[in-house]
This record gives sequence, C-alpha cells and structure tokens, in this order.
Amino acid sequence: MDAPLRPSAGDEPAPLDFGGAVLLVVAEIPPGRVMTYGDVAAALGSRGARAVGRVMALEGSSLPWWRVVRADARPPAGHEAEALEHYEQEATPLRWTGPRGEPDAYRLDLAACRWAPAD
Repeated sequence: MDAPLRPSAGDEPAPLDFGGAVLLVVAEIPPGRVMTYGDVAAALGSRGARAVGRVMALEGSSLPWWRVVRADARPPAGHEAEALEHYEQEATPLRWTGPRGEPDAYRLDLAACRWAPAD
C-alpha cells in the first residue's frame, strides 16, 4: 500500500512515496523554468528519469507538465504543440531549429531556463 501524500495526525509528517515526491518537485518549478526528467529524479536522490516520466504520464496532468522536458531539451513527446503554447505564455527561453510553428522545430534553451530546487 502506498504511503499517504498528506501529513499524518501525529507530529511527524507521513513519508511520501516516489510518485508523490515527483509531483511535489514538479509543482515547485516556477513559470518560465524547466527541469529534465533526470533533474527531477536527481533532486530526489534517484537516477530514475524513466520512473519520473511514468509518474508524469499517469499522475501529472494537473501539474505544469510542460516544465519537465527530455534531456535533449525537447518538450514532452506527443505534446510539442500544446507545450509550445505554455512556453510562449510563460516566456520560456527557446531555440528554434526549424520553421516557427512546426511542433518539432524548437528546443528549450536549457542553459537559460533550467531550474534546480533549493536544498
């Protein structure tokens, strides 16, 4: 059984499962900034980038999912056009690799927009 995502009735908060921890990290990413799947995993002391992707695919739709990108600076697979709308609205730095408006013609400028949570 998974651990609850909210504090218990006692003084100690209930532990988070991996999925809950991923969701908390993603919820903290500010507008206009991004983390890679591997960055999210590393913030949790894990090397499980694919596990982060799975959590996002199954449970991340209510969060700013477009702020979690692939290591090669591409947006989430299959969501390039929708993500682009969010990036433009948030003024997220982009690099164009092809004609503007083409869903796969851009990458995130990771040097300018990569974010790491404070310890």
